[in-house]
Amino acid sequence: MAIILSDAGHHAHLLPLTFTRPVAQLRPGILRISEGWQLRSGLEVSYRTEAYLSTAFPTGQADGPRFEVDGSLLPMDELVDAVLNLKPGEALVKDGRSLAFGLAGGEAPDAGAWLQPPTYERQVEFAGEVCSFTRPWHLFQHCGKAIAHDFKLLTEGRRSQPLSALNTVVGDPALVFLEEGAVCEASILNTKGGPIYIGRGAEVMEGCLLRGPIVLGDHAQLKMGAKVYGPSAFGPECRVGGEVNNSVILGFSNKGHDGFLGNSVLGEWCNLGADTNNSNLKNTYGEVKVFSHAEGQEVGTGLQFCGLFMGDHSKSGINTMFNTGSSVGVAANVFGGGFPPKRIPSFAWGGADGFATYDIERAIDSAKRVLVRRDQVLTAPAEAILRHVFALEQGGAGR
Repeated sequence: MAIILSDAGHHAHLLPLTFTRPVAQLRPGILRISEGWQLRSGLEVSYRTEAYLSTAFPTGQADGPRFEVDGSLLPMDELVDAVLNLKPGEALVKDGRSLAFGLAGGEAPDAGAWLQPPTYERQVEFAGEVCSFTRPWHLFQHCGKAIAHDFKLLTEGRRSQPLSALNTVVGDPALVFLEEGAVCEASILNTKGGPIYIGRGAEVMEGCLLRGPIVLGDHAQLKMGAKVYGPSAFGPECRVGGEVNNSVILGFSNKGHDGFLGNSVLGEWCNLGADTNNSNLKNTYGEVKVFSHAEGQEVGTGLQFCGLFMGDHSKSGINTMFNTGSSVGVAANVFGGGFPPKRIPSFAWGGADGFATYDIERAIDSAKRVLVRRDQVLTAPAEAILRHVFALEQGGAGR
């Protein structure tokens, strides 16, 4: 038995974050969505995603019954149990949409079956709570729920590493959890709003102010004097400083200097230059709109607070300013004075005064140098993904 996590029609709606990964590879809390499904189910997990991503993220070939699940769904316990109870030929549904299918052999549901449960499947109504990540802003909106579920899964029945007495805890100290090798010194940790999780080998430097729920992933760092308002989640190997409010950084990215990041989501291998700031509130206090790749135009978010969305390998120069609801593609370089456009394509090089195309070979070389700094290598499948995204942008499909 195994689980296939399907993009289920959500992939285009989650760009630019999903240019380089399946939907279930997003990390809204401590864990990637896929990691949560694997740990909670005990089953092998694979993906059904875009063709150009399938070499790096293949669909498993397990024999026997399988479960195909909407990869945008947070694997809460009741939902996981309902999926694992499905029999071949059954569909788990809620509010007229399919959540999961029981499969036999190598069959796969039709693309339209996610929006409209097929009549030939026996429909099993799910009465429990569903939390899904189907738009980029959902990652910071539902970050607190994801952290709470992951924190319970990973820490229940375990004992935290000791917290230095030089720290001040406001709230329940039991909601501060340090994994092996984690360091936290001379900081203030407030757990009244939720837990604070510090991963293996991670470091909270002196003078940090944290209001949970907050995640600092394995081997990540909070720089001295950082001010972080939860819910916020920073994945492995991130470097974070300055002021951050209700934001998600998927991993391996740097916001190491002063500057504000609020109600935002950054991908992996991004770097925000010193004093980069984003606006998360319009002067009119009106609804923030964000460019949708799926619809080719700006769409309403229903949010008053909404900041920046940035794809993998993108960077900003010092003193860069991003407007409310900005969307930056993959491997873009943004710099210069003034506000750049809200919509910045992948492999764009420039700022408010205009953009040129970032040469793909230079972009690949830069990515390789960046990964070495974290003892990583750019694999052939990962390089092929970047080249495909470049081709999409050159052909207009990335817009």
